[in-house]
Amino acid sequence: MISQANEAQRSGKDIGEREEAARYYRQMLTIRRVEETLLALFSQGKVRGTVHTSIGQEACAVGVIDAIDVDKDIIFSNHRAHGHFLAYCDDVEGLIAEVTGHPAGVCGGIGGTQHLHKRNLYTNGIQGGMVPNAVGSAVAEKHKGTGAITLVFIGDGTLGQGVVYESFNIAALWSAPVLFVVENNQYAQSTPYTLEHAGRLTERASPFGIRSHAIRADDVFSVRDAAREAVAYVREQCAPYFLHLETYRLAAHSKGDDLRPQEEIDA
Repeated sequence: MISQANEAQRSGKDIGEREEAARYYRQMLTIRRVEETLLALFSQGKVRGTVHTSIGQEACAVGVIDAIDVDKDIIFSNHRAHGHFLAYCDDVEGLIAEVTGHPAGVCGGIGGTQHLHKRNLYTNGIQGGMVPNAVGSAVAEKHKGTGAITLVFIGDGTLGQGVVYESFNIAALWSAPVLFVVENNQYAQSTPYTLEHAGRLTERASPFGIRSHAIRADDVFSVRDAAREAVAYVREQCAPYFLHLETYRLAAHSKGDDLRPQEEIDA
C-alpha cells in the first residue's frame, strides 16, 4: 500500500512537471513567434520607430515572472520588454496592435514597442530609467503594507548607468522589497560586455550589502527556481536582491543592426 502511494505520488509529480513544461514551452514559443512577427511587420513598414526583440532570452521572462504574484506584484522593464509583457499577461493582440500603432493596442497605439503598460507592468526605453522608479515603488508598497514586491529587469549594458548604483544604495538603506534582475545577453547594443565593464557583473550589488546570485539562463526551470528563492527572500526579509541571468541574444540589437562577428552569428 505504501509503495503504491509513493508510486502514485511520483506519478502525480511527473504529470505536474510535464504540464508545467508544456505551459512554459507554450509561453516561450509564443514570445518567439510574436517577436518574429513583429520583425516581419517592421520589414513591411508597419511598425514605427524600432523593434528590440528578446529572441533567445525567453526563459528569463517566463521563469522569473512565473515566480512572482502577478495579481499584486509590480514589474518594471526596459526597451526589450515584449517577452516580459507576454509572460505577464499573454495579450498577443494587444501587444501587436500597440507596436503597430493601432488604437486597439494596450496603450492606444501611442506607447509603441518600448512604452507599454498593463495592470502592474510598466516599461520605458531609457536605459536605467525605470530602476529608481522600481525602488520607489517597492518603498511605497512597503509603507502601504500590501505585501507586494517590485521586480525590475535591466540589461548588462545598463550596469554602466550611475543611477543604477544610486538605486542600489537607496534600496539597501531603506530595505526596499525589490528584485533586480539582470539579463546579461552578452552585448550592450554592439559592444561585448567584457569590453564595457571592468570587474565581475555578478558582484555589482554586493558592495551595497545586497544579496546576489548568478545562474545560466538556458533552462527555464533553473531560472524559475532561482527566481522563487529570490522572491521569497525579498518578500520575507523585506530587502533587495540581485539576480544575474547569463543568457544570449540570438537576434540583432534592434531590427537589422547586427554588428556581431559573422562566425558568431553562424554558430
